[in-house]
Amino acid sequence: MARPGPLPRGRGSQEAGAGTLLRLRGVSRAYGQLQALHPLDLDVDRGTCTVLFGHNGSGKSTLLRIAAGRDMPSTGRVLFDGRPIDEDDPEVRARVAVAGDTVAFYPDLTVRDHLELIAVAHDIAGADAWIGQVLADRGLSAHAHHLPSALSSGQIQALTLAAALVRPRDLLLLDEPEQRLDPGARGRLVHLLNGEKDDGVAVLLATHQAELVHAVADHVVVLEDGEVVAAGEPAAVLDPHGGLA
Repeated sequence: MARPGPLPRGRGSQEAGAGTLLRLRGVSRAYGQLQALHPLDLDVDRGTCTVLFGHNGSGKSTLLRIAAGRDMPSTGRVLFDGRPIDEDDPEVRARVAVAGDTVAFYPDLTVRDHLELIAVAHDIAGADAWIGQVLADRGLSAHAHHLPSALSSGQIQALTLAAALVRPRDLLLLDEPEQRLDPGARGRLVHLLNGEKDDGVAVLLATHQAELVHAVADHVVVLEDGEVVAAGEPAAVLDPHGGLA
């Protein structure tokens, strides 16, 4: 994404590109008798994109919520920059941006109002320029003064992405960000994600679209019924149609 100035970064002590930012060890999740996620290990490095690939119900969203500190694992631990992740930790809130599987916007605030609120909360310098650029890149400039209720489902998805992008981030977590986007917006998404990597951001996203995996991923983890069935570089793991290579 073209940027009007330096990337608003978090407050991490390490430089971008300096190794693993997110580390999961022995992480699993059970809901009563349902084993939603079997024990797994995962590293996400700065300046790379790791993709969780699988159909609905495979465990992708569960794993993302745990990675964001929004759900507790039944076993194992999650470390963000060497410290246990907790959504309420100010360090995490300042450095981790999430566009998840649930959407909640204030009904009486416009698209631009939402982004301005986020920018103020994170004390973003040059917020007007940032917001204008994010609106343009997400195809929302013409809808900046619209309320969420006036947006299409694809525009709501674009706003969800914009809300994550207007704030500082060292780690970006996305749950099926391509959903409900038209072909042009999907192309912009690929450009965006590759730009995030270039800026040293660690990206972890979930999808069941093989095309997106091959366009942006450095590493792919294939999940089925909560278990890892394959992992590695996209070309070695998936064929162009999403089947195992």
